[in-house]
Amino acid sequence: MKQFDVVIAGGAMAGMTLALAINKLSSQPLSVAVIEPFQVDHQAHPGFDSRSIALSYGTVEILKRLELWQEIAKVATAIEHIHVSDRSHAGMTDIRTQEVGVDALGYVVELADVGRIYHQQVQLDADITVLHAAVELVQRSESKVTIELSDGESIEGKLLVAADGAISTCCQQLGMELSEHDFEQVAVIANITTQVPHQGRAFERFTEQGPLALLPMSQGRMSLVWCLTPERAKQIIAESDEQFLSELQSAFGWRLGKLHQTGQRASYPLLLRYRKQNISHRFAIVGNAAQTLHPIAGQGFNLGIRDVATLAECIAGASQDPGSYHTLKQFKVARSEDRDATIAMTSALVHIFSNDYLSLRIGRNLGLFSMDNLPLLKTPLLRRTLGLVAR
Repeated sequence: MKQFDVVIAGGAMAGMTLALAINKLSSQPLSVAVIEPFQVDHQAHPGFDSRSIALSYGTVEILKRLELWQEIAKVATAIEHIHVSDRSHAGMTDIRTQEVGVDALGYVVELADVGRIYHQQVQLDADITVLHAAVELVQRSESKVTIELSDGESIEGKLLVAADGAISTCCQQLGMELSEHDFEQVAVIANITTQVPHQGRAFERFTEQGPLALLPMSQGRMSLVWCLTPERAKQIIAESDEQFLSELQSAFGWRLGKLHQTGQRASYPLLLRYRKQNISHRFAIVGNAAQTLHPIAGQGFNLGIRDVATLAECIAGASQDPGSYHTLKQFKVARSEDRDATIAMTSALVHIFSNDYLSLRIGRNLGLFSMDNLPLLKTPLLRRTLGLVAR
């Protein structure tokens, strides 16, 4: 039976970042296994139909420290200006690189590009083994975790990390309780082109149904995340490209001129999924397996990377046993405040900005106006948006 120091279930962004981070920080090499059922797609990714994520300034600083940013930077588009507004109302605020004193407020990357970069880096790391299988069974003893795989193989590790998504097989195997709240919204995503170049601008616009975000991408494209009621999303998905762009134009406005072209649309329901316990005996949880957030303010992935960085630091600081109680307790305590605060903030923003009640409409417009004119109000939210939070 193959034995590893750390076994990571899930080879997407959180899992691969952790796998690469551990030995960037450790003074002596640790053997790492990544269990990932899906092969990395080597085909060219269709430009209009690839998913994108926004990396906060804080996340980029973490990736730099882990020596992972240099290659990703080549395929990243800088966010230099964020414009936040409320549809049909006066409230708005702007955040610019000049007032924050940074080169970029964040960056937008396509997942397919990062996947290819990580795949290449993992292949060059002799201490990382990728196993193309699924987790079938997890069993724990005092000093190790045994994982049975779908290909019939079994492996052992001192620590198992669940990075296998919101519906985590590992968490289900070990009975880790999952809390769930349905926001009763669906995110419609697509890539579009605009008449006016984005010039590094990102937009978040609040509508009576939910937030609409446009993020700058390479080749003049923009990544759309449009949060709607389930019924409205179903209609939008079924519409022709022309009708879809017309409705999007009406909701977003004309700050980027005419919206020209859209790629294939996709959608997914928006839920808060949260596991209060992010550790158990020889077991830790990171990324979407620990918490899946509403996309408002783009917090979810960046919170997950802070999970990953902290766990990698705790593992690197452990003397011989990365799965020891002391190591995992240290990880849990370090992540508690940030997790709770970020989840509370995103859920509150959804409540405040996803309806058209008169009292909340007045309140949020006063809030946006105040943020734009009173730096003391703007700074705390801005720091969390930029990912400048204590770990």
